[in-house]
Amino acid sequence: MNLYFMRHGIALPADDLSAGADRDRPLSPKGMKRIRKAAKGMKGLEISFDVLLTSPLARARQTADIVAGAMNSGLPVEELSSLAPESSVEQLMVDLNRYPDRGELLLVGHEPSLSHVLSHLLGGKAGRSLHIEFKKGALCRIEIDALPPTSPAKLHWLLTPKQLRLLGARPAKRNHG
Repeated sequence: MNLYFMRHGIALPADDLSAGADRDRPLSPKGMKRIRKAAKGMKGLEISFDVLLTSPLARARQTADIVAGAMNSGLPVEELSSLAPESSVEQLMVDLNRYPDRGELLLVGHEPSLSHVLSHLLGGKAGRSLHIEFKKGALCRIEIDALPPTSPAKLHWLLTPKQLRLLGARPAKRNHG
């Protein structure tokens, strides 16, 4: 089973009073533009998802909706409270058990939560977690053997937002049949 982790895009600043409460803080115009470009890069990687899961916070939900639209997947985006910043790795693992037969899951969330989950799945021990820099708009792919995992996950790749945007800027492949 492949798990893809994506951090939400650039949001309005926390001190922007027009945004309201933190959970309602949306992506900034720059954040939306960059996530659209990153989503084009994801499409260029020719990956698809069986399930798109997101934190219920506005900036993560917007990120997931932009990706779903760009991928033309037709899959609904499902909110998962355990992807919210205050949730625990253990609660996320419990919630993911609802999807044991799905091969490709995209999880859109926040820092430092995503790094903690990745560290846990890759075999980091309590108190000695792996340090993973997960920038806004980054995408990571890991492979796990089962839900819940019975052995450490395998890291396939971690792409920076810039790398994803560059992939989206490449010209489309042409078939010269």
